[in-house]
Amino acid sequence: MLRVSWSKWMIRPSCRYQPEGSGPGPGFPALVPGLTQLFEPPEPLGPLTPPQWDEDQQLSDLKELLSLLCGLLLEEGHPSRVPAKAADSGPVEAPRPLAQVPSTRMLCPLRRELWQNYRNLTFDPDSANRHFLLSHQNQQVKHHRQPQGPARPGNFELWQVQCSQSFQAGRHYWEVRTSGHSVTLGVAYPELMRRKQGTHTDNIGRGPSSWGLCIQEDSIQAWHKGEVQRLPSLCGRLVGMDLDLTSGCLAFYSLEPQTKLLHTFHALFNRPLCPVFWLLEGRTLTLCHQPGAELPPGSQEKSSDLS
Repeated sequence: MLRVSWSKWMIRPSCRYQPEGSGPGPGFPALVPGLTQLFEPPEPLGPLTPPQWDEDQQLSDLKELLSLLCGLLLEEGHPSRVPAKAADSGPVEAPRPLAQVPSTRMLCPLRRELWQNYRNLTFDPDSANRHFLLSHQNQQVKHHRQPQGPARPGNFELWQVQCSQSFQAGRHYWEVRTSGHSVTLGVAYPELMRRKQGTHTDNIGRGPSSWGLCIQEDSIQAWHKGEVQRLPSLCGRLVGMDLDLTSGCLAFYSLEPQTKLLHTFHALFNRPLCPVFWLLEGRTLTLCHQPGAELPPGSQEKSSDLS
């Protein structure tokens, strides 16, 4: 018969809890050394130091990051063909030729008539804002975030540039291709201010000495004497400007997908007028050239200095 010894399954008295010092045996603290330290109250904490928050520095860093992000987003759609500094990117490749305007046989009757007074214009580098970069024989201008050179006495402090040509008689037509919205196309008298006044970054159409058509994302704004007339948005990116000093008309045409009159200013022009443009950071304007177009007698190749 199998015998079972119950003695090894019995709880021995020596294993029962005995407070330390109350009798023979090691006691419970001896079985679990250091347990009493777990129940000791923690030392009191010192005064808490509030975190330092430099609001101005944080906002400054945030503005810098947002400005950089906006610049990258704008550059993504229209990468610059000419670097701001040649030393940063090695040898500079020759710029690709700009797209020419179509031949006369592809034009509608209205545009063919306008082409009879076509003028090949160029931007005036002496007037360009220091953030503007001119390329393609001064036929194209782009607004960069970083300055492209030192400021000169004749530069616009505003985000503007004018053409090297001005007109004081006759009828003249030219075409401008935009990279997107947030640009202004116009003409101005020689006394148009170049210095910045107030918070505006442009002054085309803000006074009596200039007329401008501002192309926004959702609308077009015709400006003169500080008054604005809102028009429907522009479909394409090619705009024609027809200046008739004899009849006192300045007309703007949308040329894509078809020729359409956008707006006409009526005025008594009594002084030479020069094409002038405003463009937001990242935008590009291109003066389209027609082969064989020449300036007529009486036009000025370099306009008078503005104030």
